[in-house]
Amino acid sequence: MKKKKIIPIILILAFAALIVLGDCMVVTYPNQYTVIKQFGKIEDIRQTPGLSFKLPFIQTEEKIENETLLYDLAVSDVMTKDKKSMIADCFVLWRITDPQKYTQTLSAQKSNAEFRIDTIVYNSLKNVISSLSQEEVISGRDGELAASIKNNIGDTLSQYGISLLAVETKSLDLPDENKAAVYERMISERNNIAATYKAEGEEEAKEISNNTKAEIIVMQSEADAQAEEIVAKGEAEYMKILSEAYNDPDKADFYLFLRSLDAAKKTMVGDNKTLIIDESSPIADIFY
Repeated sequence: MKKKKIIPIILILAFAALIVLGDCMVVTYPNQYTVIKQFGKIEDIRQTPGLSFKLPFIQTEEKIENETLLYDLAVSDVMTKDKKSMIADCFVLWRITDPQKYTQTLSAQKSNAEFRIDTIVYNSLKNVISSLSQEEVISGRDGELAASIKNNIGDTLSQYGISLLAVETKSLDLPDENKAAVYERMISERNNIAATYKAEGEEEAKEISNNTKAEIIVMQSEADAQAEEIVAKGEAEYMKILSEAYNDPDKADFYLFLRSLDAAKKTMVGDNKTLIIDESSPIADIFY
């Protein structure tokens, strides 16, 4: 009978020990913070993944996400500096960087954090877009607008233990009733800019062509002058050589003979190669 009574007691004690042991153990995963509280006050924050322990029944644990989180803002209507309405659809990437502040200010509730993010990001979006014209907003959708929104927020969310990683616009569009008129105006403005660039290019091309023609005329004139100078020097050299040759009696007869042959050759034209000359002609001297 005593043995039968002891066995249930042992089982009860073992079960109670398991409950106490289970309540002592704390498992922290890589994508979590574990906040240990005692009577509602933060006693410790476990950030290292693994198994740890706490006081059973006295201390409690809360899990907080330790990873990059996404919050999708509701589609909203914003107004530009030139009083044009635009439809903005944005999302943000954020992270809990100070779990103690996060727990103290937002009660470690993700919904509270998203409410703060929604309010702050929307106000920044509205302020930035209201300082830009519609055309500037449209042209800034390649990243400049998102950077301006994030810079305008600054470290405002750090007071809640939150870090804002990025603000991105999924779409930033015109109301359907305004799209056609705005696009037509933008196309007209781009066509005017293109026409201006084309006119400036044609004017510059004309100026380059005129300058090139003037340079060619100058170069041609200089080349002609150099050619005339070279010809004149050549003729002068020729006359000098000829003069020197005629001053030498031995060479003078030879040059006179060559010139007479050239003269005789020029007189024989056509098919008739007969040369008839008077004996008093200087050409006749070469045949004596």
